[in-house]
Amino acid sequence: MIIGVPKEIKVHEYRVGIPPAGVQELVLNGHRVLVQKNCATEIGMDDEDYQKSGAEIIETAEEIYALADMIVKVKEPQPEEYSLLREDQILFTYLHLAPDPEQTKALVDSGCVAIAYETVTDNNGGLPLLAPMSEVAGRLSIQAGAHCLEKTKGGRGLLLGGVPGVPPSDVLILGGGVVGTHAARMAVGMGANVTILDRSISRLRELESFFGPSAKTLFSTRQLLEELVCSTDLVIGAVLVVGASAPRLVTKDMLKNMRKNATVVDVAIDQGGCFETSKPTTHAEPTYKIDTITHYCVANMPGAVARTSTLALSNATLPFVISLANKGYRKALIDDENLKNGLNIYHGKIVFEAIASELGYSHLPVNKALNV
Repeated sequence: MIIGVPKEIKVHEYRVGIPPAGVQELVLNGHRVLVQKNCATEIGMDDEDYQKSGAEIIETAEEIYALADMIVKVKEPQPEEYSLLREDQILFTYLHLAPDPEQTKALVDSGCVAIAYETVTDNNGGLPLLAPMSEVAGRLSIQAGAHCLEKTKGGRGLLLGGVPGVPPSDVLILGGGVVGTHAARMAVGMGANVTILDRSISRLRELESFFGPSAKTLFSTRQLLEELVCSTDLVIGAVLVVGASAPRLVTKDMLKNMRKNATVVDVAIDQGGCFETSKPTTHAEPTYKIDTITHYCVANMPGAVARTSTLALSNATLPFVISLANKGYRKALIDDENLKNGLNIYHGKIVFEAIASELGYSHLPVNKALNV
C-alpha cells in the first residue's frame, strides 16, 4: 500500500502523522511511504531522517493525495484539502465531525473512507487514540490557565500554588476522564486548591483513591456547578461525549457571576466546547475576553508541544496504520471491532450514529456498509 503523510496546514500546527520511526516500520512491512517535503522540520525531524527510514520525499500535498491509498494526518482536513480527497481513499486522522457540518459534507461528497482517531476504542471501552492527546491537553490546560491568571495577561494576578502565608488559586475541573485527571495531576503538583466534578460515582471513587486529600471529588449537579463556578479562579472544561458535540455546561449567565478576571480553558473546543461563550481560537491568538473572563479555547492545544505530541500519538496509532496497510481497510475493519468503531464515513454514507443524529444525516449501520 502507498501511505501518504502531508504537512499539516492548520495555523501553528507542527505535529505530523507519522515520525521517521513509524515510516521504517511500514517500509519493513513492504509498504511505500510518501512524506511531504519539510513536513516535520520544525520539530527536529528532517527530510534526511525520513529518507534514512525509507520514505520518499514529495514536494507537494497535491502529489501525495493523488498517489496515496491512505492519508495519515493529525488534524482534520482543512477546506483547501477537501478537493484533494478521492473515492475509496483511506483518511486516518482526528476528525471531530459532530460540530463541523462543512467538513462532514466534504468528506461525504469525496467518497473516501474516513476513520477518526477519536472514536477508535479498546477492549476496556477506552479511547486509545484520543488518550495520548488528552493527556497532553490536560497537562497543558493548567500551564495555559496559570499563564492566563498572570496580571500581565489580563488575569487575576495569581500564582496557582500561592506561597507560604498566601492561599493557592482555586481550580475547578469539569470532567474526570483522561483530560481531567491529567489536568488535576498538574494542578495538584503546582499546589492549587483542586476540585473535580463528574457524574460517574465509580470514576469519582477512582479519582479519590488516586488523589486522596489533594483534590476534592464531587458529583456534578447544576446547582453545585453554579455555586463552584462563581468561586473559582480557573475552570477547565474537560467533558467528552464520544463522537458527539460536548454539552454546554457553563452558561453565559454563570460567567457573569465569576470572579473578575478569572480564566476558563475549554479543552472540549474540538467538539464544540462546554462553555456557552466558547469559540475556537489558535495558538497565534489563543485568548479573548467576555465579561472580564479570559477564554482560552485553542482547538489544537497539543500542537504547542508538537514533538512530544507527535511521538505520543504515533505510539498509539501505528499498530492501526500497519493493520490497515497490511490487510486493506475492509478486512482490517472487519477483523478489529475497535478499529471498526473509528469508521465515521464510508463511501458517501455516515456510519457513526451520533454524527448522523447530530447533523441530520441518515445513518447507515457500519456492518451493513461493510456487508458483514
